Amino acid sequence: SIPDAGLLISAFAIGMVVGAPLLALTTLRWPRRTALVALQAVFIAAHVVGALAPGYGVLFATRVISALVYAGCWGVALAAAVSLAPAGATGRAVATVAGGLTLATIVGVPAGTLLGQYAGWRAAFWAVAVATLVSLVCTVFAVPAGRGTHVPAGSARAELRGMARSHLWLSYAITAFTFGAVIVTFSYLASLLTEVSGLAEGWVPAVLALFGVGGLLGIAVGGRLAEAYPLRTLGWG
Repeated sequence: SIPDAGLLISAFAIGMVVGAPLLALTTLRWPRRTALVALQAVFIAAHVVGALAPGYGVLFATRVISALVYAGCWGVALAAAVSLAPAGATGRAVATVAGGLTLATIVGVPAGTLLGQYAGWRAAFWAVAVATLVSLVCTVFAVPAGRGTHVPAGSARAELRGMARSHLWLSYAITAFTFGAVIVTFSYLASLLTEVSGLAEGWVPAVLALFGVGGLLGIAVGGRLAEAYPLRTLGWG
């Protein structure tokens, strides 16, 4: 049912909430390439198990595990991008990484929807596993070895102390409400289009792609303006 499918998205969200801080601390002293490769390997394994899942319970568990490592991978990828970017280009580096997620929304989500319509949802899980394997291989060749190995002692405590800053929690709140609105809309968009608007199912991937195109444009503009006008860019967004 649609509510059961929505609950799988909630499972992924739960895994991300737990995984982001947990894996950020766990991988703090790891070389960034090692962390990215290990996390992507677990992500692949979880999707293979998900594709072979005999029932809803196993599938639910794979969504939580996938989200745990996804959140860790996302955090490490951002840190790696910032460390590799020249001075004054950190905003653009973050936008580039985030742009990858938006590009996936343009291409991956409609493609997965189309694949699910014609070959079943398991085929979409296999496709994600293969795409992540390609990403893992690219990581081995593209990310320099040794980054992140020289982390000073007590860094974990420093990270936790940093969590006490009120401005950081304000940033979290803005992000939570903004992405909450986007994800709620995006998760049930296909159902709204077909069951409420009466759109033919074949057009759903195209509309999802348009949603992603808007996101890519926003990322491109925001990344260029964030360094010079951070609050104004955030406010207009």
